[in-house]
Amino acid sequence: MFFDAQQSFIGIFTDAHPSEASDICKIPRSSSWAWDGLSPKTIISQWHLECASSFITGLPQSSFFMGCLLAGFLLASSADSSLGRKNLLFLSCLTMSIVSSIIVFSPNVWVYSAFKFLIGFCRSSIGTCSLVLLTERVQKEWRFRVGVLEYIWFTLGFMSLPGIAYVHRHSSWKSLYLWTSIPGIFYSLFAYIFVTESPRWLLMRGREKEAMAMLKGITPDSTEEHGGTITSSQLAELAQQQSSASSTSSNPYSSIRELYEKTWALKRLLAVMVLGFGIGMVYFGIPLNMGNLGFNIYLSTFFNALLDIPAFIATYLLDNCRRKPSILGFCIATGISCLICGVITTNDEILRKMKLGLALISFFSVGTAFNMFLIYVIELFPTCVRNIATSMARQAIVFGAIFSPFLISEGRKNDLFSYGVFGVVILCSASCILHLFETTGLPLSDTMDQQERKESRNV
Repeated sequence: MFFDAQQSFIGIFTDAHPSEASDICKIPRSSSWAWDGLSPKTIISQWHLECASSFITGLPQSSFFMGCLLAGFLLASSADSSLGRKNLLFLSCLTMSIVSSIIVFSPNVWVYSAFKFLIGFCRSSIGTCSLVLLTERVQKEWRFRVGVLEYIWFTLGFMSLPGIAYVHRHSSWKSLYLWTSIPGIFYSLFAYIFVTESPRWLLMRGREKEAMAMLKGITPDSTEEHGGTITSSQLAELAQQQSSASSTSSNPYSSIRELYEKTWALKRLLAVMVLGFGIGMVYFGIPLNMGNLGFNIYLSTFFNALLDIPAFIATYLLDNCRRKPSILGFCIATGISCLICGVITTNDEILRKMKLGLALISFFSVGTAFNMFLIYVIELFPTCVRNIATSMARQAIVFGAIFSPFLISEGRKNDLFSYGVFGVVILCSASCILHLFETTGLPLSDTMDQQERKESRNV
C-alpha cells in the first residue's frame, strides 16, 4: 500500500506544469525564452507540452485510472482462483514497480501514457489483496484494527512522496520514478519470501495441512477453547463453508441476475454508482490539483496527504451515527468548499491562503465521505450480491477519477473547470443518497428476501 500510494499520486510532481513568469504560449519557442535550470524536470517541459491541449496533458493520469478500471473487471476473481492472494499481491506490486522503472525510457507523451495505463492495470489488485490477507489471518475482533494498517500505510506512502520529490527537485522527473520503483521491486521479492498465504484460500484449495498449521498460529485462544487443537471435522466444516462461498463468488453472473430481477436492488445500485462517481472524481482530483494553487507544491501536497488521518478518525468516531445524513453532510461541505475555490481568482495573498484552506477542508470532507461510503455500500446489499455490488461501486469511483486529470488541465486556465466542476458533480451525485435506505444499527442480510423483510420493518 505504501508503494501503491506513491504510484497513484506521483503525477502530482512528474506531470506538473513548471512555474512560468508570463504566458509563454504567446512567445515564439525558438529563441525568445528557455527554461530556468534543467529543462526536463517534468514531462511538460521535457516534451514541450506547455501549450498542449488539456486532453494531452491530462491523458497520462487518466490512462492510469483507465488501467485500474479495466483490471478491476478482468482480475476481480484472480485472488480466489488458483493464483491466490499472496501470488497476485506479489505479481501486482512487482509488475507495477518494474513498469514504473521502465517508464523513464518513454520517448514521448503517448508511450508515457501507455506505460501509465500498464502501471494502473498492475496496481489495481494491491489494495484488495492486502486487505484480504490482513483480515483473513486474524480473529474477528481484530479485523477492523488490522484493516486500519492498510489505510495508514497508504497514507504514509502518499506523505512520503512530496519529501522524495523535494530531495530530487533539481533532477529530472525520471529520478522520482526510479526512487519509488526500485525499492518496490526489492520489497516485492522480500515479501514473496516472508509473506504467507491466506488460510481460507488454502482451505478452499484443499491444502488442509498447511491451513491447520497456520490456523493454530493465528487463533491460539479459540483453539484452546476447543481443547487446544483444530480437529479434522472443524477443518472440513471450514473448508466446506469456504468452498461454498467460493463457488458463489466465482460465478458473478448469478449475482448480476439477482440484481436485475429485483427492481429496488437495481435502482439502489445505480444510485450508489452515481454517488461513487462523484466522490471518486473529487477524492482523486483535489490532490492532483494541488500544483495549480500557486503555493509550495511539496508542503501543500504533504498537508493534503496528512488530512487522510483525521478523515479516518472522523469515520471511526461517526461509526454509530446515521449513514445518510453523515455522508450527505460531508459531500455538501466538499461541494461548497470546491465552488468557493472555483470563484476565487484574485491574486490577493489572503484570498489565496483562504483558497488553500478550503481545498484542504474539501479533501478532508470528501475523504471522510469516501470512507463512510465504502462501509455504507457493504450494508446496503445482502450477502448474495454484496461482492458484485461493492465491486461495481468501486469501479464507479475509478471511473469518476478518469475525468479528474482532464478537468485539472483545463482548470489551469480557469478554476471553474476544475474546482467548479468538482463542486457541482459531488453536490448532484450526493442527491442520490436521499433515495437510499438507512442502515445504521441494522444487521446484515444474507438473501434478497431477508433484505426486503428487514427494510419493510424499518420503513
